[in-house]
Amino acid sequence: MQVPPVHRCQVFGSPWEGVYGTSIDSALHYGRHWHATYGLGLLEQGAQSSASGRGKVDAYAGDLITTNPGEVHDGQPLGGPSRRWRMVYLDPGVMEGIRGDAGPEVEFTRPVLKDARLRHTLQRLFVRLDAWHADKEGSAEELACEESLVEVCGLLLEAHSTRPPPPSSTAGGDMRRLRERLADDLHEPPKLSDLAAMAGLSRYQVLRRFEKAYGVPPHAWLLLQRAERARGLIRRGTGLADAAAASGFADQSHMTRIFARHFGFTPGAWQRACR
Repeated sequence: MQVPPVHRCQVFGSPWEGVYGTSIDSALHYGRHWHATYGLGLLEQGAQSSASGRGKVDAYAGDLITTNPGEVHDGQPLGGPSRRWRMVYLDPGVMEGIRGDAGPEVEFTRPVLKDARLRHTLQRLFVRLDAWHADKEGSAEELACEESLVEVCGLLLEAHSTRPPPPSSTAGGDMRRLRERLADDLHEPPKLSDLAAMAGLSRYQVLRRFEKAYGVPPHAWLLLQRAERARGLIRRGTGLADAAAASGFADQSHMTRIFARHFGFTPGAWQRACR
């Protein structure tokens, strides 16, 4: 009896309509097909040979793979029985919203990319989506996911697409207003799209300008602000669990991780020192 080829696939959601992902470990030979979405993925193990709208290509572990909406492609293992990869798919409308302009639809220029910075950013997006799905980090994790998604798309559009360079813009740019908006509500922070609307900029521009102004992107700044708020509460005698809740952390353990990363000591050590 013939043993069917190994095929394991997980589909995961996201905080946004029009964005989903897959994690696949498979020995299947995929026939020619296409998606109505943009696709970007990381080949994590093994190798793959595939046809694409831009010719036949081979990809190896560590390579990034892309597909454009409507682009016919296939895929089969190369040099081994199987391969493992993870993808994120975006509806064209999502990509247009991240671009922040109404120009013609763009295409990714190559089906296989070697880009260490983009690979690292995509891996961070996957980690943050996993954390969001597990609901371990509270509402701020949605902002973290959005930041990573926008950064991934921004790097793709800048370096690996047919999009012309956007004209330089002097609009917006008052990052202090955005910082104050983040500090106003540590429990329910605004989305990156909300901050972009406030500044009159694209989400990618906000990400870049905020980090240039304050040294970290909005989500990291929000976590540091929460840590500072918790430190002040603990100094005034608030218990650790209550300080975590009042500062917007999902729980005390989350506060401890951020606190230790930021200050180099734990909330418990700070509490003992204050006594």
